[in-house]
Amino acid sequence: MATRAAATSLLSNSPFFSSSSRRTTSRNESTVKCFTIVRCSASLSTSNGSIDTPLGVKDRPWKIADARLVLEDGSVWNAKSFGATGTQVGEVVFNTSLTGYQEILTDPSYAGQFVLMTNPHIGNTGINLDDEESQQCFLGGLVVRSLSPSTSNWRCTEPLSDYLAKRNIMGIYDVDTRAITRRLRQEGSLKGVLSTDGSKTDKDLLDMSHNWDIVGVDLISGVTCNAPYEWVDKTGSEWEFNTSDSVGKRFHVVAYDFGIKHNILRRLTSAGCKITVVPSTWKASEALKLNPDGVLFSNGPGDPSAVPYAVETVKEIIGKVPVFGICMGHQLIGQALGGKTFKMKFGHHGGNHPVRDIRKNRVEISAQNHNYAVDPESLPEGVQVTHINLNDDSCAGLAFPALNIMSLQYHPEASPGPHDSDSVFGEFITLMEQAKL
Repeated sequence: MATRAAATSLLSNSPFFSSSSRRTTSRNESTVKCFTIVRCSASLSTSNGSIDTPLGVKDRPWKIADARLVLEDGSVWNAKSFGATGTQVGEVVFNTSLTGYQEILTDPSYAGQFVLMTNPHIGNTGINLDDEESQQCFLGGLVVRSLSPSTSNWRCTEPLSDYLAKRNIMGIYDVDTRAITRRLRQEGSLKGVLSTDGSKTDKDLLDMSHNWDIVGVDLISGVTCNAPYEWVDKTGSEWEFNTSDSVGKRFHVVAYDFGIKHNILRRLTSAGCKITVVPSTWKASEALKLNPDGVLFSNGPGDPSAVPYAVETVKEIIGKVPVFGICMGHQLIGQALGGKTFKMKFGHHGGNHPVRDIRKNRVEISAQNHNYAVDPESLPEGVQVTHINLNDDSCAGLAFPALNIMSLQYHPEASPGPHDSDSVFGEFITLMEQAKL
């Protein structure tokens, strides 16, 4: 008893621990039991909200919380940092994919956003250059529950932390991602600030989140290519799952780069297309001078209403050649046809979203990444809604046969994600074939 009393006294005087007594009644017993819970309550913050390192912590052999995520609703989430250090502001969204964090990191559609992975264990497969979906990372930061301390994959070339540090991307871990996800689902996507800067108070970071906005900002101009180029790479033979024969089918497709993913280009090339990629500001007249058999309007980040120049380009091209829109391209086509787009509560981000193809009465599991959607009620007569998201009944695909238009709100190329929707590339090929008749 003396030893237990001494231990309790020692803990109660420690700056790192606090104790509290609770009274509980067992379901099967009427006896009231008292017990003491000892929990870590060491604070990162001083009285003014800045981070302070407790005495003796610097000598500890394990990493302590040295970062904060401050959300616009005033909540502060202490965490441990990995990757780059500093302070960054962005919109927090959650992604429900179980695998494919490297493809998510290099998806240009995440520009301006912090991606929170709902899968708790991240980093175990490390990084390899084969899985990248663009030439760089565009997202603002990565939020994970548990960062793997080791890697185990035969293709791994470096750990996730080193990869992010080289690309100046911040990451945090040991944070309650489930609680943050519930908050985002209840309140909608929230602006936030990631920081490892101990000199900044919580209020400083909160003010930064309030003074920043992503709505109405042209994010496409920061992710598009600078000049046209030819894409020639197909899906590698070891990864090819579609064995249909496309020999003799060569269609020239002009692909507008609003933040295009490499696997879209690979899948089109594998389907028998010659591809010329052009910047987002490329004039429609110049694109048509290339005499394409079809035009692809790609995925991309942000608000479609913030890029009226892109909408005008789509207007000038539709009706002249077959067109295919993916994600941002789908939204731009919707606006070009006279429809409206709106910001969703928390968007769709993940590789497990069920979609129903109304034409075939077929359900596909899809990969999605978007915060905006087309309002189907605003579309003119003749435009068909071809796909519906089964989670919320939002518009997931359009077609306008009279003008040879097709579009999807989600990612048929997946990467990461299932291959259920890959056949849509064949539908685009068929659309171009029929236009030649």
